Amino acid sequence: MTKRRKIILQALILTPGLLATQFVEIRFRLGAIFLLGLITYFFTAWSLKEDLKKVSWLVNLPLPALYTIGMALFYFLLPEVLLSRIIVLVLYGIGMYATLLIENIFTISASRTIQLIRAAQAVGFLIVLVTSFLFYNTIFSFKMNALFSAGLVLTISFFLSFPALWSVKLSEQIEKEVFYYSLGLAWVIANLSFFIGFWPLSINAISLFLVTCLYVFLGIVQNYLSARLFTKTLKEYLRVGIIVLIIIFFLAQWG
Repeated sequence: MTKRRKIILQALILTPGLLATQFVEIRFRLGAIFLLGLITYFFTAWSLKEDLKKVSWLVNLPLPALYTIGMALFYFLLPEVLLSRIIVLVLYGIGMYATLLIENIFTISASRTIQLIRAAQAVGFLIVLVTSFLFYNTIFSFKMNALFSAGLVLTISFFLSFPALWSVKLSEQIEKEVFYYSLGLAWVIANLSFFIGFWPLSINAISLFLVTCLYVFLGIVQNYLSARLFTKTLKEYLRVGIIVLIIIFFLAQWG
């Protein structure tokens, strides 16, 4: 079976798998969701095994699994409206197919240069942002302790930032620079999540703010690592961040 057929088959199998998690009894549903994420991880390894390197197990395989878990958690919180659930299933299937394609490009590009790498990096960046929104929205929907929520944001932000920063250079080893920048970026997002959680904002507004922060900081670091961080680029990212911060401030329902 060709790699393309494996990818298509994986997306087709996982989509009804996402739907199946919603029929599991509530007390077992969280376990079923994480089991689906684990299945996605090893399914991805099967689909891409021809070009997988040792480093790929840490940087190429987690994103499809995280995308699945994030979508399943978000799916769990949706109102029981048939149309919205069908739309999410379709978007998940398309997103999973796109995620697997870009991870395939990354695994190949780690050993040889191909022309699609720029497009794959752009799509990968978008999928990271979408996945982060799904997780941030879920975390704040459960209205947990502020410190615990910040800890979850820290963890998710790190595991999403790490492969995104690695994809800039696509080295065959994990560079300390990538690790430290990922950890630092996740730490900043977690601290911002802690403070923004006390603002009188809707869950969607908080999630949008954090995703915007991730977009700004991740974009800046990616451009820095690729030696393309010019003054104009920095101003553009900062402008987006400031505009969203102003919007969020006025969206807050101050006393």
